[in-house]
Amino acid sequence: MSVTVTESATFRYDPPRAAHAARRVIIKPNLGYPVGPPVTVSLPVLREVIVGVRRVAPDAEIIVLEGVCTKTTFAAVMDTLGVTALLADLADPKVILLDADREDAKTFPNTSREVQRFTEMDAPELLDEVDCRISVGCLKRTALKGRPLISSSIKNLYGLFPRERYRGRSPHARGQLHVPDVQRVIADVYFTLGVKFDGAVVDADQKFISRDWQPDLGHAEPVGKVIFGDDLVTTDRRACEIADEPMSDYLALIERLRG
Repeated sequence: MSVTVTESATFRYDPPRAAHAARRVIIKPNLGYPVGPPVTVSLPVLREVIVGVRRVAPDAEIIVLEGVCTKTTFAAVMDTLGVTALLADLADPKVILLDADREDAKTFPNTSREVQRFTEMDAPELLDEVDCRISVGCLKRTALKGRPLISSSIKNLYGLFPRERYRGRSPHARGQLHVPDVQRVIADVYFTLGVKFDGAVVDADQKFISRDWQPDLGHAEPVGKVIFGDDLVTTDRRACEIADEPMSDYLALIERLRG
């Protein structure tokens, strides 16, 4: 399980082995809010991940797959963040943008030996129809009940779950994935979907520090790095170390359950 730390200004992506000569690749970037970096992934990082995959998979269909977490529509969020314009500028007909909420879902089993809440979870069946999956997260810290919650490549997977299935009080969010304890639910998310991912990228050019539990209200601090690897847990842990951020409880829980 290798991890590479690069300067964000000179980031050049080396995709995981599963991407080489792949026919279909999913890139899941953190683009869930109509707010720019570091709340969401920067366009230079997203562009380089796409271009990096294209270098090693010249004929692949590259699917940028995300599900938003806001009352703003998916199309409006992508326009606001500049993602629509980015893909138009790339002019690659085999790079497509899909709304995870609109994709057909299937039920995936939780492979953990110690399930926390969900024995199975619904997510796009497309995840089982590709050769490679890459999570591209930001580095964000919120606080819940006095405990730090780092959102990076693992927590980024929340955007894949259909809001209609996992909504709480708000129809725009996935509230069921935050109760009774988000740290434990993230472990279920990892052992359901995270284990399927072949690569992780953490955009830590800046880190985002929330003033409370809200993942889009806070301030930015410079870090100047991009961290990537072939294992989500190892990559997220290294990103926390580089950015001098506390380790969330879920990382230790996942590592214990992986053995």
